[in-house]
Amino acid sequence: MVSRGPLAIWHGLLLLLLLPLPSHGGPALRPPLPSQTTEDSPALHLSNGPGQEPVTIMTFNLTKITKISSSFEFRTWDPEGVIFYGDTNPKNDWFMLGLRDGRPEIQLHNHWAQLTVSAGPRLDDGRWHQMEVKVHGDSLLLRVDGVEVLRLRQVFGQLANNSQLIMRIALGGLLFPASDLRLPLVPALDACLRQDDWLDQQAQTSASVPTSVRSCALESQPGIFFPPGTGAQFGLQDIPQPHAEPWAFSLDLALQLAAGSGRLLALGTPENPSWLSIHLQDQKVVLSSGSGPGLDLPLVLGLPLQLKLTVSRVVLSQGAKKEILALPPTGPGSLLDLWVQPQGRLFLGALPGDAASASFCLDGLWAQGQSLDMDRAQSRSLNIWTHSCPQNPGNGSDTTH
Repeated sequence: MVSRGPLAIWHGLLLLLLLPLPSHGGPALRPPLPSQTTEDSPALHLSNGPGQEPVTIMTFNLTKITKISSSFEFRTWDPEGVIFYGDTNPKNDWFMLGLRDGRPEIQLHNHWAQLTVSAGPRLDDGRWHQMEVKVHGDSLLLRVDGVEVLRLRQVFGQLANNSQLIMRIALGGLLFPASDLRLPLVPALDACLRQDDWLDQQAQTSASVPTSVRSCALESQPGIFFPPGTGAQFGLQDIPQPHAEPWAFSLDLALQLAAGSGRLLALGTPENPSWLSIHLQDQKVVLSSGSGPGLDLPLVLGLPLQLKLTVSRVVLSQGAKKEILALPPTGPGSLLDLWVQPQGRLFLGALPGDAASASFCLDGLWAQGQSLDMDRAQSRSLNIWTHSCPQNPGNGSDTTH
């Protein structure tokens, strides 16, 4: 598709979205591929850790664009995050395509329209999906796997004088605070992108080096994967709270795979992280409180590991097997006291400086019966897989791009 007249007469941002209509009688779009093969082009992982930072940023000179199309294939188990963001001005001319509850969401802010809309099927199924966004007339169209799932009318038009000649496209993140979105979401997205074609490469003026810490070469399944030496922290005030009378708190972990030895979970403070700890050791889980003796339980993968706390004891169970650890009386140093401290933490995986070989995959993590989202952790290691796990545990240590 070739422009007629200066491209500056068109709304700058939406040039990014224009895709050529298929010719009459042309081949139909292929169905999404179930997995990546060695013949495919390398895929880019869209997250470089917690936060909203993109994995790469491209800039384009609008006056040099002759090919105005964009398309890509996309795969994820993550229900929420930013696929790409584009702008000519972050204050009044920007566009975001992301996922919320697994479904595509478009947020648009320009001279003609300010909107947030979601449509289409859930895409957080671990399969490759082809995505296209195009403008036809004054309408914005979104296609998934060749099927039109959204058409927005009167969302762009002509500008006689557009001084913004540079467009930025950011993959996997935002170029302004997430709070500036029309409807905020968590930008980090555990996803892979390939076969991408952004605008006219002849018009590209610069592109940052991709900073993803993950490879997309491995087959994955749903879960949360902690490679050796990685960890995360939740503030105790930021997770579901214990029952008041009688005081009780529960944690449930569904372990899909585990290898090596090291910390699995702990409750404590940054200064004293081991008020209560669970370690992986030789296919056992070892429960201990402070420096006292521990209790161990043989680990059975696939069965939920349950931790139930009261003021006086901790019950660790998996299936029909159960171990009980008595706790010291209430007062300084007790779990009850820990919950009233602003520095109280739930630690998962290794602590900074730990020499641990443990790696594990969680099919789920629940506090008080409510799921915890790793994207909402207070802090976490860069290369934790927040919504996926390697299908082959032996490849799990390959976390670099």
